[in-house]
Amino acid sequence: MKKFIDTDHPMLRPLWVRILLVVVCLGWAVFEFTTGSGFWGVLFLALGLYAAWAFFLTPAGKP
Repeated sequence: MKKFIDTDHPMLRPLWVRILLVVVCLGWAVFEFTTGSGFWGVLFLALGLYAAWAFFLTPAGKP
């Protein structure tokens, strides 16, 4: 089964890239909520939380 976020991809190996990806997604969710776009806010919030879970909370290689 193919993963939604490939945590083994070479571009996502550096820690700063993973942190930046999570921060950008969550920041964009805040932006969308403040402008009144609830649907997009929920979508980017879910994406940011999933990325944080996949990058930092699961054992390596098992998202």
